[in-house]
Amino acid sequence: MSLVWVILGLILLVVGGEFLVRSSVALSFKFNISKLVIGMTVVSFATSAPELLVSLQAALAGSSDIALGNVIGSNIANIGLVLGITVLISPMTVDKNFYKLNWPMMMLLSVVLYFMLQSGDILDRWEGAALLLSLIIFLVVLIKRSKSEPETHIEDLDETLQITSGFKITVWLLIGAIALYFGSEWLVFGAKEMAVSLGVSERVISVTMVAIGTSVPELAASVIAALKKEKAISLGNLIGSNIFNIASVLGLTAIIQPISVNSPKILSSDMIWMMAFAFILIPMIFLPKKMELGRFKGFILLASYLIFIFLAFYIEK
Repeated sequence: MSLVWVILGLILLVVGGEFLVRSSVALSFKFNISKLVIGMTVVSFATSAPELLVSLQAALAGSSDIALGNVIGSNIANIGLVLGITVLISPMTVDKNFYKLNWPMMMLLSVVLYFMLQSGDILDRWEGAALLLSLIIFLVVLIKRSKSEPETHIEDLDETLQITSGFKITVWLLIGAIALYFGSEWLVFGAKEMAVSLGVSERVISVTMVAIGTSVPELAASVIAALKKEKAISLGNLIGSNIFNIASVLGLTAIIQPISVNSPKILSSDMIWMMAFAFILIPMIFLPKKMELGRFKGFILLASYLIFIFLAFYIEK
C-alpha cells in the first residue's frame, strides 16, 4: 500500500507542477514580464515547486531526513541518472557558460551546504535565508549577462499562454496548488511507510526512490528529445535545477522550518556523493575531448549512479 501512496503522490506532483508552470508563465505575460526573466526565474521556481512541497511537508512532519534526502538525491539523480542516460542516447556539446558561471555556483552551494549542515547538524533560518539570498544574487547576475546574448538563454516558452484568460489562470493555479499539496502529503506518507516495510531508514528511501520519482519529468523530457534527435535537455538546465534545489528548496524550507540532520550518513555519504557528481563534470568536459559529453562518459555517470543506489541500500542493511 505504501508504494501506491508514493506513486499517487508522484502523479499528483507531476500534474500539479505542470499546471503551476503554465499558470505562472501565463500570469507573467499578463504583467508584461520579459520572456528572458520568465524563462530564468518564473519557470525555474515553478518547476522546483514539487521538490519544495515535498521537503517542506517532510520538515513540518518531523522527517528531516526526507527533506534533505529529497534534494540531495535529486541533485545526484540529475547528473548521474538524467544526464547519464541522455548522453548515452545522444552525445551533448557543452556551452562555455557552463564552467564560467553555472558550475562554479553549483559547486559553491554544494560545499557551503555541507559545512552549514556539519556545523551544528542543523540548517537554521539564517542559513536558509543566506542560501535564498545567494540565489537572488545569482539570478540578477545571470539575467544581466544574458541580456547581451538572449537567444542562447531564453527558454522555449509556449506563446499561446500570452492570450490565456484570467479565469483559466485562476483555475490552473487552484488545480496546481491542490495537486501539489496532496501529492507532497501522500508521497511523504508513502515514503515513511515504505521505509518501515523495507526495514531501511527514511534517508535511504528519500535519496533513492523519492529522488528518482521527482526527477522523472526531467528524465522523460530529455530521453524523448534525445530519441527524436532534437536538442536534449541542456546541461545548463540540469545544473540550474541543482542550484534551485539547494538555494530555493532548502533555503525556503529552512526559513519556515529549520532542518536537522538526524542521520550521520547524510554528511558522511550522501553529501560526499553529491559533491563528487558535481565536481566530476569539469574533468569530464575537458578530457579527452573538450566541451563534449559522449556515450562513454554517459556510461560512467550512469554506472556511478547505480553504484550509489546499491551502496545506499547495502550499507543500510
